Amino acid sequence: MSTATYELLAASNALNMFAAFIGGLVVAGMLILAVRIGMRAMEQESTRPRAEEQPHLPASGPVYEEREMREPDEIPLNTDGSPRLMPYQLHHAGSRRGADQNRRRWLPGSSGSFGSGSPGRI
Repeated sequence: MSTATYELLAASNALNMFAAFIGGLVVAGMLILAVRIGMRAMEQESTRPRAEEQPHLPASGPVYEEREMREPDEIPLNTDGSPRLMPYQLHHAGSRRGADQNRRRWLPGSSGSFGSGSPGRI
């Protein structure tokens, strides 16, 4: 390489550095502008609710979930020639409160779930 090539590379390197510096300034300016626009938008939003405007617990205390065992409503089979059950004759819920409210437990000796690796019912 000749001296002219080195001078050309040095000049182009300085131009590249200057272009990168100007590009960085443009990006920084755009970020500052975006923050200012965001701050202006936040000023135009409604104010946050005060502590007394927040929801409170009812006077009776916290509300807890209710657990109950449900039984399905059986749909009668139409084998005796009676008219079939129409959709408008069904209840809005497909189950009712069960008479036995004890939770069902796993049977002793049965597997935990499908694919658990146990032999299943023994």
